[in-house]
Amino acid sequence: MSTTTSAESMRSDGDPTQPMEPDNSLGDLLGRLSNDFGELVSTQVELAKVEIKEEVSKAAKGAGMLGGSAVAGLFTLMMLSFAAAWGLAEVIPEGFAFLIIGAVWGIGAAVLALMGRERLAQTEAAPETRETIKEDVQWAKQLKS
Repeated sequence: MSTTTSAESMRSDGDPTQPMEPDNSLGDLLGRLSNDFGELVSTQVELAKVEIKEEVSKAAKGAGMLGGSAVAGLFTLMMLSFAAAWGLAEVIPEGFAFLIIGAVWGIGAAVLALMGRERLAQTEAAPETRETIKEDVQWAKQLKS
């Protein structure tokens, strides 16, 4: 029994009312259908793996670039902070100038932390998924009773 379709086994007259493989039994056709379906699923899974691998690679490169820009931004911020503190030191003593710049950054960090905590408290983890699971549980309960 051949699992591949050959030109000889296909209908030659082009009549759509005639079976494509009249000599094969129903069991043979179902077996071939099962094999073909399994191959199709395997192929799709492999394709998905390749696509995901490529996308993860792109995302990793992008994340690396963002990480590099964050480090550069941090150094820039540090240098500008030193420049501001040294500039302020021309007017007031150095210690107070650096203390003022440090306090400004501390206040900014505290404000951002409070805002971030508030936003996180407002988030809901996977609301659509949670609702779908609830619906599935209700459906299963109805089937059970």
